[in-house]
Amino acid sequence: MRTLALPLTVALALAAGGAHAFTPAGTDLVYEVEGEAFEGYLVTAEGEARGTVLIIHDWDGLDDYERQRADMLAAQGYDAFAVDLYGQGNRPQEIEKKRTETARLYEDRERMRALTLAGLAEARAQGAAEPSVIMGYCFGGAVALEMARFGEAENVHGFASFHGGLATPEGQSWPQGAGPILIAHGGADSAIPMSEVATLAEELEAAEATYEIQVYSGAPHAFTVFGSDAYRAHADARAWSAFLILLDEAL
Repeated sequence: MRTLALPLTVALALAAGGAHAFTPAGTDLVYEVEGEAFEGYLVTAEGEARGTVLIIHDWDGLDDYERQRADMLAAQGYDAFAVDLYGQGNRPQEIEKKRTETARLYEDRERMRALTLAGLAEARAQGAAEPSVIMGYCFGGAVALEMARFGEAENVHGFASFHGGLATPEGQSWPQGAGPILIAHGGADSAIPMSEVATLAEELEAAEATYEIQVYSGAPHAFTVFGSDAYRAHADARAWSAFLILLDEAL
């Protein structure tokens, strides 16, 4: 196992305190899925990568937040690709537009999964390492769990949701032996109640899944988002540390 404490502290301090000065280390990449243009973000590790992390954005689409997280992962020795599920240039700012874009995919989960798989395929086509982990934030966390339930992606060895939606859609269930899965949840999250955390734990236990759920005291919804009113450094540090452990074990 690698030593996490010093790199973690430095990386999070720089990211949280210097978001305005962020300069991406990777490349914005336009790719097509069934004739539609999408724009993801790829950054590769120096030397041989230990694996690839597919990052799924929150409800406002791919922006510098996901780019920062991708760069942080590259610094830890992983290739990272922030996938685009909305389409090139579609980065909603108004609340209603964000709701519309997420609803479009929640109501068409086949498209949700297909676009996620297409992003992973594009990353690999660009030379990213084959063994992978899928993770996401808020809306993206719900997508990561969707991918974990269906298990459609080859050579994917883990999943993580950060303050993401946790409810299993009607008609879906967890397959036996799913995982490993990390759930990072804020104890003060008013958008996703603790009842959903408990229900998910029951479902994962029934499926004999490999999972870990961490709940951070005082952390609201979106507690990892740098520069936001919701950001909680203590919870972010613990969640990121837990994720690096998952990556270390899975990849």
